[in-house]
Amino acid sequence: MICTDIYLGLFVSTIIIILGVSLNLFVGFLLIACWLIFVTISIRRSHSLKSIFEMSIVGGKKSLVVVKILLLIGAVTGAWMVSGTIPGIVYYSLELIRPDTFVLLTFLICCATSFLLGSATGTASIVGFPLIIIARGGNANLNLIAGAIIAGVYFGDRCSPMSSSAALVSNLTGTNLFTNIKNMLYSSFIPFILSLGFYYEISRFNPLKMVNSNLTNEILKTFKIDYLVLFPVLVILVLCLSKVNIQYAMLISILTASVIAVFVQGHQPLQVLNNILFGFKLDTHSRLQNIIEGGGVISMLKTCFVVFTACSLAGILEGIRAFDGIKYLLINMKLKGPLLYALTTIVGTLTAAFGCTQSIAVVMTDEIMKDCYLKEENYQFALDIENSCILTSALIPWNIAALLCTTTLGVSMYGFIPYAFYLYMFPIIYFLYFWHKEKLKCTNVNMKEIRSHLKW
Repeated sequence: MICTDIYLGLFVSTIIIILGVSLNLFVGFLLIACWLIFVTISIRRSHSLKSIFEMSIVGGKKSLVVVKILLLIGAVTGAWMVSGTIPGIVYYSLELIRPDTFVLLTFLICCATSFLLGSATGTASIVGFPLIIIARGGNANLNLIAGAIIAGVYFGDRCSPMSSSAALVSNLTGTNLFTNIKNMLYSSFIPFILSLGFYYEISRFNPLKMVNSNLTNEILKTFKIDYLVLFPVLVILVLCLSKVNIQYAMLISILTASVIAVFVQGHQPLQVLNNILFGFKLDTHSRLQNIIEGGGVISMLKTCFVVFTACSLAGILEGIRAFDGIKYLLINMKLKGPLLYALTTIVGTLTAAFGCTQSIAVVMTDEIMKDCYLKEENYQFALDIENSCILTSALIPWNIAALLCTTTLGVSMYGFIPYAFYLYMFPIIYFLYFWHKEKLKCTNVNMKEIRSHLKW
């Protein structure tokens, strides 16, 4: 089947997105332009406007769960601000943090929390946001800290037993989840150690400029801080570990924080509701004004628009079977071993860019690449997906995997990328290890053949 129009559409869309991102244009507008391109292609392929909009709506509906979580994240952040929960986390964390290891500690905290929760966005909300506030108060490079946070939250999102992405890969490839987790932990050892070295060294050269005295004193002047303000965090952690639906866990945490805001911080109920809807902001006389602020349902609306548009575009791509021609081309290449992994990484990254969500990238990569692997290679296929698009999705600014985190943290959509060391070094290290392993295997086979000939 001739797919020239689709290839051209993908190429033009890539150029639009790259140029738009470089000019710092709103990603939602760029995705609308890409959507219009594929609407035009669909019309040329004899799809009616009705069927095109149905494909868009089917795709858009897949975003609704994410949109709900986004709005709840905004509400949680606003509630945790006004209740003193986030200032409390910052206050107690400052007693433990050393300025010269802050970046390393940020990475480790996010790795540990995300492994427990299995949720990148949950970790970004619970520990990532307070860490960004500490960084802001300490005049640290926010892009650097965001890179360490996002790298850490996707450590657990990839290999936690509670991770939805790990469950999705296991289900699609017909493999055992815990065998996959064992393989993932083994393959992550070298990249993780290298990341520790990277973040340790970068911590030494980028210490916090000021810690404890100024920020803690200002927090104590503005909020009533005791261990009770941490209760909303405990609620959401316990409920998540008990496998309660994340949406219900967040709602209960919001209610808990609201009660604390009224009875501990002394705010009026309408003021608390205002902070939950429109975000938290201190008056102009506070030195914390530009440090502890943000959140709110309204702050998430632009991101929700991007998510819905991205999923609508993915719906059209799926509906017109945009990747079928590519699929048959790749099967005929008949690659094996590390080269097959490299191809899976390229496909996974492209589907993450055009699918705009981690889950769509996984599903598309599975659909395109599964016939390139033999049935007995299913565990290798599962590992290759986990070591490619699960990680590279978080490096694409308009992909929901990255966008949720940068929006939650209130940082640049692109500035974190150079510092998300674990995410981009992992595929490189794994490819080199895979290549070396295959080379040794070939050498051993050749040596056995030589010995058998000599013996004969």
